[in-house]
Amino acid sequence: MVIKKIITSVLAGVTALSLAACGAPRFTVNDAGEKVFNLKLGHNMAEDHTVHIVLSEFVESVREKSHGTINITIFPNGTLGSETDMIAQIQGQALDMAKVSASTLGNFSKLYNAYAVPYVFNDKEHYFGVMDSDIAKEVYESTEADGFRGLTWLDSGARSFYTVKRPIRKPEDLRGLKIRTMDSKMAIDMMKALGGSATVMGYSDIYTGLQQGVIDGAENNVTAMRDHGEVAHYYSYDEHTRIPDIIVMSEKIWDEMSDEQRAVMTECAREASQEYIGKWAEFENKVVDKAKNEFGVEFVTDVDKAAFQEACKPIYDALKTEQPEVYNIVEKIQNFKVQK
Repeated sequence: MVIKKIITSVLAGVTALSLAACGAPRFTVNDAGEKVFNLKLGHNMAEDHTVHIVLSEFVESVREKSHGTINITIFPNGTLGSETDMIAQIQGQALDMAKVSASTLGNFSKLYNAYAVPYVFNDKEHYFGVMDSDIAKEVYESTEADGFRGLTWLDSGARSFYTVKRPIRKPEDLRGLKIRTMDSKMAIDMMKALGGSATVMGYSDIYTGLQQGVIDGAENNVTAMRDHGEVAHYYSYDEHTRIPDIIVMSEKIWDEMSDEQRAVMTECAREASQEYIGKWAEFENKVVDKAKNEFGVEFVTDVDKAAFQEACKPIYDALKTEQPEVYNIVEKIQNFKVQK
C-alpha cells in the first residue's frame, strides 16, 4: 500500500512537471498591453459529475467576461493526483487552481478545521450565509503565505451516519460500532465523543469494508449512497458536519492579475457557488430516489440531533484551550446571523 502511494505521488508529480514544461506559459501580453493568462485547474471528479459541469460553466464565464484574457483548462478524474498532490503542484507553480475539500486544507491552515467542527452550523441556511460572508474570506486568505488562496466554495452537503444493521437515532446507537471516518483528528474526536469506534480507511475501501463486516457503517453526505446503498441499509440524518469544497488558486497568479481580472474571477466564482447549490440539491435527490427504490435504503429522519450536539460539547471545550485561533472562527460562525 505504501509503495502504491509513493508510485501514485511520483506519477502525479511527473505529470505536473510535464504539464508545466509542455503547456502554454502562465501569461502572455496582447497588443493592447493586457496580460493573457492560460491556467490549469485540477479536480478529482469524473466529467459527468456536477463539480465538473459547474466548473466548465465557470471556465466559460471567466473567458467571456475577461474578453479572452483568462483561459482555463480543466484536468478532471484525479489526473494530477490527490488533493494534497494538487496543492503541492500549485505551491511549485506547476498548477494554478484546484478543487479540494476544506478538510484537506486544514493541513495547511488550521482555520479550515473550523468547518469540520460538529454542529458548528445551525442549518443549511446558516451554512450558506457563513460561506458567503467575510468569515469565509478570512479563512480563504489564511493560506496566502503558503502560496495559494481560497477563491470560492462548493456545497458538499451535510454528513450523516449510514449503517448496515441498525439506524442511528441517538448517540447511544453508535456504541460498539466501527464507523469509517476520514483521516482527520476532528472526525476521530467526534466518534470518540459519540461513543463509536473510528476506523480510518480510504473511500474506495468502504464498500468492501461494509460488505465483509470490517466496519459497521460510515459517515458522509447522502450521495455516498450511490456507491454504498447496496450494502448499507440505513441512512440517518444526524447532519453532524457540513464541510465545503473549496476552489483554490495560486497566490502568485492572483498577484499577477489586474484589478479587473480579479474582479472577473471573484464574480464568476460567486456565481458558480450559487449555481452549484441548486445542482447539488438535484444530485442528492436523484441519489436518494435510486437508493430508496433500487437498493431499499431506509432514510431515517427522526434523529435526536440535540442529543448529538450535547455529546459533542467536549470537542468545543478542548478546541477553546488547544486551538484558540480555530475556536475564534467557530465563535464567529456561531454568532453569525442570517439576513432574512
